[in-house]
Amino acid sequence: MESYQRHPAPPPAAELVNWDLAAGTAATLVSAGPKMSGREIREAVAELRFLADEAVTHVHRITGLEAARDLRDSEVLIVDRASWAKSNSRSFAVLMNPAIENLARTHAEELKNANTAISGTVTGAQLGAVLAFLSSKVLGQYDPFSAKTPGGPAGGRLLLVAPNIIALERELNVVPADFRLWVCLHEQTHRVQFAAAPWLREHMIEQIGLLTNGLMDKAQTVSERLAQAAKSLASPAGREALGSRNDDGGGTPKRPLDVMSLLQDPEDKERMSHLTAVMSLLEGHANVVMDAVDASVVPSVKTIRQRFNARGRSHGWLDRFFRQILGMDAKMRQYKDGSKFVRAVVDSAGMQGFNRVWEGPENLPTEAEIHNPSLWTTRMGL
Repeated sequence: MESYQRHPAPPPAAELVNWDLAAGTAATLVSAGPKMSGREIREAVAELRFLADEAVTHVHRITGLEAARDLRDSEVLIVDRASWAKSNSRSFAVLMNPAIENLARTHAEELKNANTAISGTVTGAQLGAVLAFLSSKVLGQYDPFSAKTPGGPAGGRLLLVAPNIIALERELNVVPADFRLWVCLHEQTHRVQFAAAPWLREHMIEQIGLLTNGLMDKAQTVSERLAQAAKSLASPAGREALGSRNDDGGGTPKRPLDVMSLLQDPEDKERMSHLTAVMSLLEGHANVVMDAVDASVVPSVKTIRQRFNARGRSHGWLDRFFRQILGMDAKMRQYKDGSKFVRAVVDSAGMQGFNRVWEGPENLPTEAEIHNPSLWTTRMGL
């Protein structure tokens, strides 16, 4: 597998998270993946790199985005699970350290009295365990925030996690080359999105920073908010939410109870809503591109889609539990909601009309518009 150049993570103002420990813990806990010979690994890496390049041509044809013509400011790496986890620990540091530094300025006395080194060790170990779990699930990821890491590429980094792609293509019993190209189409679309909207990276960093700062600034009132949340859950409405069941009698909650929303103030909820809408847009758009290819591009695409979608409904209870806790189920809903939005806009305004979304942050859809695309097309004058 390939690797990226390693640099020490930027030192946080307070040792609230031990990023090095997070990366090391993930690397220790994660399994290597399917057994392969050295030759098989080299051949898989070469083919994934070739198909990743080929996918860009199809993304350009489907989306009409001229940014797909030249993606030299970002890079593509074929990595193992441990390298994916280490890369993400560094990106988390980029996103979190500004909030940590702000917390150090605004709550210096509290941090001075607290044993932040121990707290950072515990948090780092916990984050490492989460990264280890995720590193065996993620097929690929475009990481725009790696551009902010020391020595990172100017335009970000696309990581294709070879062990996971190979493990899943074997599980689904699909044609390897077809499945690999299908995955690359989705991931390269993300790369093209950020190339088409060079302002998007800074916009997301700013929004994530505002949300994180807001939550950290209210850390002193967490116990009070938890008490309020408990009171809400004890109310008739709260009991109804907990006891609601699907009409199919499956015994599962009608909707997940979002306890975090009870701990956020209106500004936090507004920022979270905005980020949810952006992520739904990005994931849905990539899914639409992924599904726009036919058998002339991916001969077995129909079989791949059927088996991939069926697999999504067959996770074991423990895997489903972790997916809900880590927000992976929410990510799947983002695929679905965002895909509906993109298809509806393209159907009514064409791909050129939809591509206005990349012109500036003011053109990004709201969460309400994601669920009612006509609101966005009307606002855009399409």
